[in-house]
Amino acid sequence: MTGKPRERTGRRRAFQLVGLGLILFGCFIRVLDPYPVRMTRLIYFDLLQRISPREYNPDLPVRVVDIDEQSLANWGQWPWPRTLLAQMVRNLGEYGAASIAFDMLFIEPDRFSPVRLLNDPALAGVVSVDHHASKMDNDVLFGREIANWPVVLGAAARQSGDGRAVTPHAGIIEIGEMPTAGLVSVPHWTPPAPPLDRSAAGIGGVNVSPLGGMGIIRRVPVLWGGPDGALPGLGIEALRVALDESIVIAEGTPDEAGIMLAVEIGEFRLPTTENGEVWVRYRRDNPDLYLSADDIMQMQDDPAIRAEIEGRIILVGTSAAGLFDMHQTALGESVPGVTIHAQILEQILTGEMLSRSDVTAALELLSFVTLGIVVTAVMARFGAVASFVAGGASAAVVLAISWLAFQNQLVLFDVTFPLAGGMANFGLLAGYLFISTEREKRVIRQIFSHYVAPEILDEMEGTGHQLQLGGETQEITVMFSDIRGFTPLSESVSATDLVTLLNQLFSQIGDQILLERGTIDKFIGDAVMAFWNAPLPVEDHPCRAAQAALLMRQALTDFNASDVMTGRPPIALATGCATGRACVGNIGSKRRFNYTVIGDVVNVAARIEQSCRHVDYDILVSCSVYEKTRQDMAMLEAGYVDLKGRTDLEPVFILVGDNAMLDTPAFQKLDATHKKLIEAIRGRQPPDQVEAICEDCIAQARPIEPGLLKFYGALSGRAADFRSEFQSSQLIFSHHERESTPSA
Repeated sequence: MTGKPRERTGRRRAFQLVGLGLILFGCFIRVLDPYPVRMTRLIYFDLLQRISPREYNPDLPVRVVDIDEQSLANWGQWPWPRTLLAQMVRNLGEYGAASIAFDMLFIEPDRFSPVRLLNDPALAGVVSVDHHASKMDNDVLFGREIANWPVVLGAAARQSGDGRAVTPHAGIIEIGEMPTAGLVSVPHWTPPAPPLDRSAAGIGGVNVSPLGGMGIIRRVPVLWGGPDGALPGLGIEALRVALDESIVIAEGTPDEAGIMLAVEIGEFRLPTTENGEVWVRYRRDNPDLYLSADDIMQMQDDPAIRAEIEGRIILVGTSAAGLFDMHQTALGESVPGVTIHAQILEQILTGEMLSRSDVTAALELLSFVTLGIVVTAVMARFGAVASFVAGGASAAVVLAISWLAFQNQLVLFDVTFPLAGGMANFGLLAGYLFISTEREKRVIRQIFSHYVAPEILDEMEGTGHQLQLGGETQEITVMFSDIRGFTPLSESVSATDLVTLLNQLFSQIGDQILLERGTIDKFIGDAVMAFWNAPLPVEDHPCRAAQAALLMRQALTDFNASDVMTGRPPIALATGCATGRACVGNIGSKRRFNYTVIGDVVNVAARIEQSCRHVDYDILVSCSVYEKTRQDMAMLEAGYVDLKGRTDLEPVFILVGDNAMLDTPAFQKLDATHKKLIEAIRGRQPPDQVEAICEDCIAQARPIEPGLLKFYGALSGRAADFRSEFQSSQLIFSHHERESTPSA
């Protein structure tokens, strides 16, 4: 009996171990985080931004002065003389710009300076310049002009440099354990040429990606680690100058060096990655952000231009194709690098900062593990279809959490690895389950197609149950049910109609047996034999057999009331049930055999069914069934009966109803009165007292179960069945009575 559950448990455990192994392998891959996993994650983050990009707000104090194709056409090719740039700075300053940041480099002296022209040997003796002109230097003029206004110049990261240091104009205050130690490192800076580096109000890094970085710009360092200390990015420095702040606060962890948490400038706090980068929350490129440098250079004191510049952070850059400053965004657009700086400033000002922490990554890994456990557990117990549904529902929940986290909290929660890992686990486990199940199905079908009912075989295939072939001793419950009144019925109809009638009756009766997970062993003339707990284990099989008997009683009532029985004598059933150990297996020859049960319990059930006539009730159960179902079924003691072929008397019980009836006050009252009646019979109380109690039982039984009336009506002749001294004389009498009574 214990072999099959253990074997099934062993297979399920092996399946779960395979699932656990796949989950652990997936966790190992996620910890390694190879390039395909990283790129898939980044592409998903791009998709989130493309579905819901940031909206452009024209009221934000950020504008880009664009040195576009029109500006180059009107003011000459790039680079312009720095006298023109000085004019641009003066015009922007007079328009009221809060800060002016150049997303371009001034690393060499202006080649248009008169001093440089005079010192050019190729022009000696050709160009005559007066004494005052010989002292003019465009860089000096440009430096004097930018010194009058809040101007930020750019420094670029390079692999090699000329040895000049870049001195940050912003003071960097570190909170925590050296947070700037883990910044994106720059080997060398290319600072502005003297005296511009001393004249500017601030210097910031113009790069939007680390050296060697290519492709889509998703994260931009706001603080760079350089050989001379931390240097703010261009946009951050422009914000600092516009706010007239002298310091930038770098916030780190108190117990781990080199971990950046956030950067603070004035009242603004920017959550960063551990190496000082921010995720760019992109919006679609909008032409309203840009002002043409040509319009600024003409300085016509245009009120519309003043309204666009006054009090705003102005970034000066270029979109001209020949100047090669175009970058790809997460939205799939190519924009100038200065636009990325502008979008970073916009999201800082609006507070729409994307965030992604180690906690988020841990939750992603937990989601993968949870999905893997759901898929494994459900598939191990309920199969691939249920696992697909459960896994799909779980994946939908994870996807919804990711979307809501992005929309409401601007948290980048990756679902690609949990979903891809869950799908991979499902596919591998489904393949494993398919292979093992198909192998088991072929064995089961080949062997048991000879003698197992199709519905049982289908269930075995559905549950993946592997049967142990050959005889096996186990506890089962056996039922015999015989038609009473079959002889009068057979005399009233033709043989063909009788067969049709029996088929209809057995179909309805058989359905009740199958409904309670019984196995129909065989139909024997006008009787049916069924058993429970084989070939599949059935919990509470005695209770299920008793419930099936009650359902058969109701099905018979409906059958007698149907049109097919109109004008014909009603049919009655006599049903007996017994529980005990029997040998379950294939019985017969090598060429032809049946899957059936052999044992004393079969004979007991058959004899109990025959005793229904003696007890005058339709459903009798053995003492073993009573002991196992007394808490669930409404039953009454029916005395001791003699079973043919057995020496000892068998106590039997009548089955009145199910658990619902057992709990009713009416039945509980009847049960108490019935016990009082049995005690009176056994105590040999006066007949009139016994008769009075019996009348009480009949009155109480009438609304509960009409069949009890005949049972109590026959008790006066069965008093000896309830007495302890009921011995061999009664055995002889019962045996003689059965021999002389014709079978129905």
